[in-house]
Amino acid sequence: MSMAVTGMPPISRDYNTHCRCLQVESRIIPPDNLRSIKLVPEGPHCPVIEVIAGLSNGEKVCLNPGASWVKKLIHFILERQLHQQGGALPKQQG
Repeated sequence: MSMAVTGMPPISRDYNTHCRCLQVESRIIPPDNLRSIKLVPEGPHCPVIEVIAGLSNGEKVCLNPGASWVKKLIHFILERQLHQQGGALPKQQG
């Protein structure tokens, strides 16, 4: 008897299949306490964008992407990344 599974995304060895953030933090974290910010876009592994903050004490916390201060932080990060890439996405040659 053979079975076919449909509707499942392909999974590779190093593919994370779950949301990393089980709990999110909505309180404002002072900029002095933030060491790094990692944005994980939504995808087959997780239906929501995840914002993971590395704190100066070494702790990692998930920020609530719906909180207004986190939305501003995401916007700032994305604008800065775009600016570092020359202000525009590179055109594909063809």
